[in-house]
Amino acid sequence: MRDRPQVVIVGAGPYGLSIAAHLKAAGARLRIFGSPMSTWREQMPKGMYLKSDGFASSLSDPQSSFTLKQYCEQEGIGYDDTRIPVSLETFTAYGLEFQRRFVPELEEKQVKEIERDPQGFLISLDSGESLRADRVILAVGITHFSNTPPELRHLPPRLLSHSSAHHDLEAFSGHKVTVLGAGASALDLGALLYEVGADVTLIARRPQVRFHDAPGDKPRPLWQRLRRPQTGIGPGLRSRFYTSAPLLFRCLPGDLRLKIVRTHLGPSAGWPMKERFLGKVRLLLGCSIESAEAHANCIHITLRTADGTTKQHTTEHIIAATGYKADLSKLTFLSEEIRSQVNTLENTPVLSSGFESSVPGLYFVGLAAANMFGPMLRFAYGSDFTARHLSKQMAARVK
Repeated sequence: MRDRPQVVIVGAGPYGLSIAAHLKAAGARLRIFGSPMSTWREQMPKGMYLKSDGFASSLSDPQSSFTLKQYCEQEGIGYDDTRIPVSLETFTAYGLEFQRRFVPELEEKQVKEIERDPQGFLISLDSGESLRADRVILAVGITHFSNTPPELRHLPPRLLSHSSAHHDLEAFSGHKVTVLGAGASALDLGALLYEVGADVTLIARRPQVRFHDAPGDKPRPLWQRLRRPQTGIGPGLRSRFYTSAPLLFRCLPGDLRLKIVRTHLGPSAGWPMKERFLGKVRLLLGCSIESAEAHANCIHITLRTADGTTKQHTTEHIIAATGYKADLSKLTFLSEEIRSQVNTLENTPVLSSGFESSVPGLYFVGLAAANMFGPMLRFAYGSDFTARHLSKQMAARVK
């Protein structure tokens, strides 16, 4: 019989794998469950590029011995810290190789339920196994948190989907598809749908779409680097603070933290998509959806424009590329008892400086922790800080 694990990690994306690598090096007994890089392999559209630069797209091991740069050099894949965009396929393959090297004991089983137990937590798996653990780290990423606008939720699934439902877009070839949103997911989807032969329209409340500036061929002058320092989530002094001082960010007033996480880094797409999008995708900007009604095999949409007038739009399918919003109530594998005992701020867990919730032994990382530690935790880049800090805090308690 296996020894009882001190730590169970739920999730095998960049955060779960990085934390497992660090805790193993610290000598913790752990088990980790999930499908490796599943969100990236199954819920991101083929052909997309990461919004993050290459230097900001590495998973974290204790010695920093296997970065994305090192993987690309090993595999003969073109790489530059900022000038070569990272393809979804490259990042996914890198994550899978990281898992094979550092977390080979990953169990591709899904957690069905987590309950409180007098000795910690009782975890039930889809394999039928149950186990107990002292501590549980939820590294569930964005999978549970897709956000669809309420005015569309009445539409049937054959006419409405979220962007996370589409890895292969070929089924939309020859069809009229409307993408809702103005962020990277929406603009990427618009371009990729056009390239597979769909008739694409993008609807957004914002009056214009934005793309990151392409990196220059020469290093930036010193004054530009001082005024807008480069960081793992984009340039700027505020981004530098959010990436350099997440523990200090946690000390800010709650309302201010929420506002920063909600508004910092507004909707925009990576620079490689600009030429693939502009002039290819029909745009209805400065519009909000007033109503959407299903009729046979199409949707009739009434749009309200900025000047108060309305216009009509008809489509065969709407893809809501409207992002993700962490919400504890969506983690239904947690027992109702546990969810009721987690102190929350805007439906996200209030966490200690060591990522522990008000339920002793229950930890949250990634998007679910962004309202506490800042916008960096919305990106894979935040996995290094999280893995190092959490493993250091936890190692002293599990020995």
